[in-house]
Amino acid sequence: MKRIISLMMAVCLMLAMSVNVRATGGLLISPRPDTEKLAARQLAEDYDWERLKGQDVTLNVFNWGEYMSLGQDGAMHVNKEFEALTGIKVNYQTFDNNEGMYTKLKSGGANYDVIIPSDYMIAKMIKEDMLQPLDWSQIPNATLYINERYMDLEYDPGNVYSVPYTWGTVGIIYNTTLVDEAPDSWDALWDERYANDILMFGNSRDAFAIALLKNGLSLNPKTVEDIEIAREDLIAQKDVVQAYVNDEIFDKMCGGEAALAPYYAGDALTMMEENPDLSFALPKEGTNLFTDAAVIPKDAKNVEAAHMYINFLNETDVALANAEYIYYPTPHTGAYELLDEELKNNLVAYPTDEMLENTEVFTTLSDEISKELDTSWSDIRSFNQSSNDLFVPTVFLIMVIAIVAINVIRSRQLKNRIDY
Repeated sequence: MKRIISLMMAVCLMLAMSVNVRATGGLLISPRPDTEKLAARQLAEDYDWERLKGQDVTLNVFNWGEYMSLGQDGAMHVNKEFEALTGIKVNYQTFDNNEGMYTKLKSGGANYDVIIPSDYMIAKMIKEDMLQPLDWSQIPNATLYINERYMDLEYDPGNVYSVPYTWGTVGIIYNTTLVDEAPDSWDALWDERYANDILMFGNSRDAFAIALLKNGLSLNPKTVEDIEIAREDLIAQKDVVQAYVNDEIFDKMCGGEAALAPYYAGDALTMMEENPDLSFALPKEGTNLFTDAAVIPKDAKNVEAAHMYINFLNETDVALANAEYIYYPTPHTGAYELLDEELKNNLVAYPTDEMLENTEVFTTLSDEISKELDTSWSDIRSFNQSSNDLFVPTVFLIMVIAIVAINVIRSRQLKNRIDY
């Protein structure tokens, strides 16, 4: 009888969620957050975590570095808990930026079942048919607990392809002992007083966003001219940049090797805990409000296990362990309620609605703009200011040498004529 009731509840959930269904050879459902919670709760209670035990399944997961509780300092080891519960082995690998992750998947050099990219990259991958729609009847925990505020956003309308994992902002992390005053503008990352003490994002979208905002533009460039303005600013910035970083920022900022750097608020908190001289600021020009989410690649080989893993990430105790370890804001309502009050009230991790008014989300760029941005970023990274500065003097010197050589040759020719 219980199985019959559960089946009926599942059918109800499927029907309630069937708006925006996109089918490609199976039942693929997009969610309607906060509807049919009763049916989702029944599915969650009856969830069969052991249905793939003994089938020798290995799940390949690709996530950001330092972005999951994996037993550090006695915390929950999420993957080991999942393996013990399901009998599914987890092969866990990390990346340090969206672009590197995208390139690896696009090249076909690796196959993954679950990845956790950022919003703008998810939109790009949807556009290029790199992801498969989710079956939300297999991830009832997401229906139960993900805050509707982080659902149905522009990068994935209806959450057909993604389940929010974290959200957050980008700001400036700075060493209070190495700067004269707390930065309140993106201009600080161009300040010549801190030459060779400034770090910069090693990925194109974040770097261009900062330069665009600095110039009073949207972080979503609309024209080639927008990109050119940002490009020139980023080239000019090279004179003061010590290094372009991703995960390397942890060692540099925690070790006092740099004064200023743009980075994600969640990671800033981790660094601030390690080095009490560090602080964090949201620039007055505005910043990026982002969401990272779990998705399943189009060529995933273990789709059922992938859904199971995403559902496990949304178990309340698992979501809580991740939120407490990585410090990134959680969209999981159950985990948020259980957070320590100090973390819930930390404005770096959980800024107020008023603070978030001056934020902007990444949107999908046109093919023309995307190509121009990629080309400009390659130009920026390869640009050598010192070589450029030496170009004119070098050309002048070559011209002088050429003129002298020509005159010498002519003098010798004249002398030979006279002698003759």
